[in-house]
Amino acid sequence: MAVAVNYLGSYVEEIPSGVRTVTGVATSITAFVGWAAKGPIDRAELVLSWADFDRKFSGLDKRSLLGYAVYQFFNNGGSRAYIVRLVTSDDTLDDDNAKTSLVTLDNKLIINASNPGTWANDYAVITEQLINEHDKDANGKNKFRLIVVQVNNKGMGLPVEVFENLSMDSNDARFVGTVLKNDSNLVRAAAKDSAIDPPADSSFDISNDAIPDDAKLMNGAEGKVLNPDEGAFEKALLPSNGTGGAYYLDRIDLFNLLCVPGETNEAVISSLENFCRNRRAFLITDCAKETTFDDLINGPDNTITGDDSINAALYFPWVKAPDPLQENRPGEFPPCGFIAGLYARMDATRGVWRAPAGTDASLTGVVGVTINLTDNENGVLNLKAVNCIRTFPVLNTIVWGARTLQGSDERGSEWKYIPVRRTALYIEESLYRALKWVVFEPNDEPLWAQIRLNVGAFMHNLFQQGAFQGLTPNDAYFVRCGNETTTQNDINLGFVNIVVGFAPLRPAEFVVIKLQQMAGQTEV
Repeated sequence: MAVAVNYLGSYVEEIPSGVRTVTGVATSITAFVGWAAKGPIDRAELVLSWADFDRKFSGLDKRSLLGYAVYQFFNNGGSRAYIVRLVTSDDTLDDDNAKTSLVTLDNKLIINASNPGTWANDYAVITEQLINEHDKDANGKNKFRLIVVQVNNKGMGLPVEVFENLSMDSNDARFVGTVLKNDSNLVRAAAKDSAIDPPADSSFDISNDAIPDDAKLMNGAEGKVLNPDEGAFEKALLPSNGTGGAYYLDRIDLFNLLCVPGETNEAVISSLENFCRNRRAFLITDCAKETTFDDLINGPDNTITGDDSINAALYFPWVKAPDPLQENRPGEFPPCGFIAGLYARMDATRGVWRAPAGTDASLTGVVGVTINLTDNENGVLNLKAVNCIRTFPVLNTIVWGARTLQGSDERGSEWKYIPVRRTALYIEESLYRALKWVVFEPNDEPLWAQIRLNVGAFMHNLFQQGAFQGLTPNDAYFVRCGNETTTQNDINLGFVNIVVGFAPLRPAEFVVIKLQQMAGQTEV
């Protein structure tokens, strides 16, 4: 805006530079979906470490591969993950359904565990009314203190959460239902039959008396354990109504990788590929535990190598790693958790354009693989778009393949390689988010010039980091936005077209060394 001139003297006007920095998005936020005995079931929950997962989802459980995959992810370099917990909730057999522990205090206040499972059966709740005059709510009823305690093996309790000045009045700022919903990790509350009187004081001392049953949360149930490749698991994973399960990931801002540990059903994998492609994410797929070289000699099943398979990769075989629940004796695990952690580590150290394979791509916490492949077997599977995991002397266990599920030589796909596809997804997502400011701007040359400036700066920064082929920017990338991409008809329709091209780095799969013996020099 021009400066209003109203007095004699000098004026200063700041002119916008037109620079709007394009910031690259994260590339290795991983979503894990599976069954767990504890944890939220109504959202995708962010965890930032193994300790975080252990606290929220009860850590490792020998009945489920989910905890192991998350543990292996963080152990191999992962730093951010979203967890979707699957449970059975609407089965016709009531015993198969997960149930939430609860207790009703003084027939006035219903306390529920924050999520289903038997974990909350080890907790109890006590209340103490506050009798000072200023501790009354708008109904003249006493406010109260609520203490959540964990019951030990002697039947007594240890306080873990304390909430003060609670009210039974739903209009009060300290209404018990609202406070517990927002501040408690363990319990939720609701007044029974619209009760407004606070529950009576608990009549026992948690440090000296055994906690009575009428204060304990009870009747929680984990329900049926959901294992991959079973109908109940797949129903919970991708509900037909498009809500719940993996669809909770639509409610988070961003995820880049998806792992469903142990899921190998071709139809489900195909659906997950489509799910990922629509969200610019990448699916890391496990082979079945019993899969052999002969099973894959003709390549993966055609069901999982369709158009959406450019956003997925298959790894073979399963790996052996110490199992903390079995005194660290080696157990057999699907590789997706290890691989997701490796992706994160390579992205951080080398960039998303570096293939997550090779001698630098060692798997941490692995003692071997279930099937040792020869060079020739690896060569056959690599050409069929199967990424092999191999154990070499000195190098230990490493990933020895970097192809998408559309990477078979017979297809000749432009998205043959994982780093090429993931680099494209990275650029797409970054520009999609960074160019929202363009909407409703005047669609003419000044706007187009700004777009070229900002997108060009982003692409040039990637070029300087070594993300593209070419010795010069002209060889490595281009950004076009102007009359050649946006016609007058496009302008009339409200479109501005931006064309961005890049020369991707493709991994060197075959290193050919040519030797020649030099003939001895002869004197003339």
